[in-house]
Amino acid sequence: MGLRKKNKSPPVLSHEFIIQNHADAVSCLVMGLLLGLMFEITARYAIMFITVQYNATYTTDERPEPVHFYEYGPKDVATIFFYMLIAIILHAVIQEYILDKINRRLHLSKTKHSKFNESGQLAFFYLFSFAWGASILSAVRRIHNKPNFAVERLPSFSHVEDIPRQLHYICLYIAHISGAYIFNLQRLGLILLVPHYLVELIFHASRLFYFSDENKQKGFTLWALLFVMARLLTLTLSVLTFGFGLARAENPGFSIADGNFNILTIRISCLAAICLTQAWMMWKFINFQLKKWREHIQNQIPKKKTNIKLKTTKKESCKTNFVNGAVKFEEGTSPRKRKSKFS
Repeated sequence: MGLRKKNKSPPVLSHEFIIQNHADAVSCLVMGLLLGLMFEITARYAIMFITVQYNATYTTDERPEPVHFYEYGPKDVATIFFYMLIAIILHAVIQEYILDKINRRLHLSKTKHSKFNESGQLAFFYLFSFAWGASILSAVRRIHNKPNFAVERLPSFSHVEDIPRQLHYICLYIAHISGAYIFNLQRLGLILLVPHYLVELIFHASRLFYFSDENKQKGFTLWALLFVMARLLTLTLSVLTFGFGLARAENPGFSIADGNFNILTIRISCLAAICLTQAWMMWKFINFQLKKWREHIQNQIPKKKTNIKLKTTKKESCKTNFVNGAVKFEEGTSPRKRKSKFS
């Protein structure tokens, strides 16, 4: 018996090595940060990576009991870094133990395989984000608003050709969430993100069902309806918030230390950014629907041609059969070929 050839492991710190072992390396880093909580010397540094640091307590004349808020600062970078590591670990777990097993059963093509993995990861992300955002909003209803521009201060919690498209959406997410984070618009950001996450969850769930069975396409109709409704809801809430709500509660001056950004220039800039983003998304949505409509029409044209050809061939065959039958009948009844009884 021949010896089995062992697969050579890629060189350490090479690109392939990092891709294969990035989840293990990140898991070791997270375990190190968690172990730091067990010792008093390192606990004060490790806690910065796990919990938010800028807790502020306010009291008002209308409500004597203290109200807790979370402000932002440079230490939040450590918290964002830690939960980014957690997201990488969850991404690897979902890919290995859920999506890869489903892919082996479906036997998808290379293109569908990539899209299935993308939709699977994003479906879990949007499901988790929607549930987390909805729970935060339900808790925020019981908290009194602080009387300034801080609407609410909350804890901060493929293929190569697909990379430019994904980078566009990643940059848009980072820009809008960072704007809401910096300008103390966390509540408005959550209210706008929760329905958006729900719509995206329905879209990627529909794609997963479509890849398993191409006849399951009803989810896309529901997604298209909710997508348009979400864009209208976003525009309506943005205009009401920046145009009427914050304009009436405007505080004079501009103070970064006090977190007061409620001035006309910032309000117009935020509203313009949201409106332009919604217009761009609607433009992409309309082009996508028109493309699908054209493809549907092009697929229907060959079917009509084949049906017409089948009908014409059937008619021609009927005519030829009728003519042949008539000719045979005439030949059988012609006087030349008739046989008399007395011959």
